[in-house]
Amino acid sequence: MDPKGIRTIGVITKIDIMDKGTSAKRMIEGKDVALRLGYIGIKNRSQQDIIDRITVKVAIEKEQLYFSTHPVYSTMPQNLLGIGNLTNKLTRILFTHIKHSLPEITREIKLKIKETEDDLRDLGPPMPGDSGEKMQILYSMITDFV
Repeated sequence: MDPKGIRTIGVITKIDIMDKGTSAKRMIEGKDVALRLGYIGIKNRSQQDIIDRITVKVAIEKEQLYFSTHPVYSTMPQNLLGIGNLTNKLTRILFTHIKHSLPEITREIKLKIKETEDDLRDLGPPMPGDSGEKMQILYSMITDFV
């Protein structure tokens, strides 16, 4: 869907349930498959957390604790890990996309406004709102027709 890789960001989920002795470090660092926008590793809430109704705030705190104490992930750049970093990265990407797209959108809007104003001008003056003025126009049209 994104052959140039302009919009693709890799999200490695559930890395806390990988087998002992394995990690997603190489993938997150982009050493296995490179992506222009890179990867972010996150630890999802467990099913038990959901059953126990653990709040998102507490889940994020647990995720941060997990990454900061993990023997492999604690040595990695922390901007590659966690839902907070994913949120920030996606926000920056969206902002950049909007910033680049906005001039074209503005141009299109101005063009449509001009086309609509031209169409309205071609239709002639607007109909009056007052009933007396409407009768005046109707009388003028009948007179012109006769």
